[in-house]
Amino acid sequence: MVESLAAARTARVVTASTRASAGVWQDTGGPPLADALRAMGYGVDHVVVVADGDPVEAALREAVADGVDLVLTTGGTGCSPTDLTPEMTRRVVDREIPGIGELLRADGLRRGVTTAALSRGTAGIAGATAIVNLPGSPRGASEGLEALSGLLGHLMDQVAGVDHRR
Repeated sequence: MVESLAAARTARVVTASTRASAGVWQDTGGPPLADALRAMGYGVDHVVVVADGDPVEAALREAVADGVDLVLTTGGTGCSPTDLTPEMTRRVVDREIPGIGELLRADGLRRGVTTAALSRGTAGIAGATAIVNLPGSPRGASEGLEALSGLLGHLMDQVAGVDHRR
């Protein structure tokens, strides 16, 4: 049986925020996500801050081209006119993983965050890269990663083709 590839996994965080990308707003969600991923053993090269919309797609495509194993986005999953991260993600992924978005919404609701029902975040696989949309609030992003932490290793193994027979 092939062992898990956890030690060699890479990750990137993409913050979708027009205001943060313009320097009007400080990105307070992306850096803590990167730190948490590093604590989980991922090699995180940097946090990318881009404006909402098409720049998100470009950042995701760059991460896939760079061979990053996991991309977490934060921001752009709500219902405002500029919240387009799920649409940009769908343009990039080959296969969606609807259960991840469902898990994140359910976890938020379980925590008493009724606005979690408004999140349109999705997840999917683009080549050998897993992409997961997290909420834009620092708390929502952090709690989302916490909710995912128990399944990320298995997801990464599956995307990499690691055998899971037990």
